[in-house]
Amino acid sequence: MSRYRGPRLRVVRRLGDLPGLTRKQPKHAYPPGQHGQNRKKKSEYAIRLEEKQKLRFNYGLSEQQLLRYVRRARRVKGSTGLVLLQLLEMRLDNTVFRLGMAPTIPAARQLVNHGHITVNDRVVSIPSYGCRPGDQIGVKNNDRSRQMVEQNLQYPGLANVPSHLELDKAKLIGKVNGVIEREWVALNVNELLIVEFYSRQT
Repeated sequence: MSRYRGPRLRVVRRLGDLPGLTRKQPKHAYPPGQHGQNRKKKSEYAIRLEEKQKLRFNYGLSEQQLLRYVRRARRVKGSTGLVLLQLLEMRLDNTVFRLGMAPTIPAARQLVNHGHITVNDRVVSIPSYGCRPGDQIGVKNNDRSRQMVEQNLQYPGLANVPSHLELDKAKLIGKVNGVIEREWVALNVNELLIVEFYSRQT
């Protein structure tokens, strides 16, 4: 199963801020567990593993899904790490989250799964759907769907809509204008270390 159902703040304490996973802030700045404050220096493998786990938990992916994305990114010309981030950011659940229609990526996934979101006026219930430049992201035309999204837009997960997206709050329609640029990726992650981590598996 790709969805993480465990305690989210525990993951945030271990890996650092994950804006897509939760909006809550942990009370303690050190990792969880009995020896959280006494952790020794991390090995190079541990550092790469942590970067990979940040990506997995933030975007809500299984190990196999992430591996498939890495393989896809390798086949595209350009920086593999940047292409990987762009593929993940263009997922429908993440796009709904970045537009402010949901407070977190798991909440956005639920909106998509339950058929509240449309792409180019057609209901799409697949969270991993890859949005393309020119796509219009809307809300299903019923009171319940619109009410839920309007409520979420009052308290968006992130303050700013990235430059590749635009949102019409009155009509509840978002538009994908292009591919996200690196500086607009909200997650603090070193994508090169993730590519290195998967170098033997791809």
